[in-house]
Amino acid sequence: MNRSTNLTNALVLVLILGTTTTLAGALGMLLMSGAVGVVYGACAGPLRPRLSGNKLMFASLLLAATLTSCANILAQRWALQWQQSVGIYAGLIALQCVVLEYNGFFRQVLAQRLKFFGLSSGLLLALAALRELFGQGHIGRGLSEHWQGLILFNEGLHLLTLVPGAFIVLGLLLAARQAWTRSNALSKETHHP
Repeated sequence: MNRSTNLTNALVLVLILGTTTTLAGALGMLLMSGAVGVVYGACAGPLRPRLSGNKLMFASLLLAATLTSCANILAQRWALQWQQSVGIYAGLIALQCVVLEYNGFFRQVLAQRLKFFGLSSGLLLALAALRELFGQGHIGRGLSEHWQGLILFNEGLHLLTLVPGAFIVLGLLLAARQAWTRSNALSKETHHP
């Protein structure tokens, strides 16, 4: 892994840890970052052959900041409560677009881009569901006026709703993944006397 890949992963990690307190917050951030990423990729495509070096970085920064600001204004208009709780992380979407542009992400094949987006989205939603379920005792309570959500127990572990709790849940998910892949690798080995 090189230094720019680590920066990309670190920025995704900040978005994931900061916006996964509730499933509704994670879905909103996923929608916002997906929309900004798609529009940014479409708008930056014609600029890449015409610009290079610092001019491309400046143009991509300006484009990403403009699109993120527009998305943030739309979020204020239609989901003010959500925007106030996780809107502080919206600026990281623009920074993420610029870093992904610098790493050549938008020049990759569509399948590779979808794989990265799918993996980071899956992690975002899984972490949000687990944090809301075990941190508050329910899941999806604030998603709709007509649905009460899935209530498992009255009170949860409040620590899991905080950012240190997000690190704990993420660590447990990584440990479960490692145990799963390790057990599959061990079962595929054959021992011959």
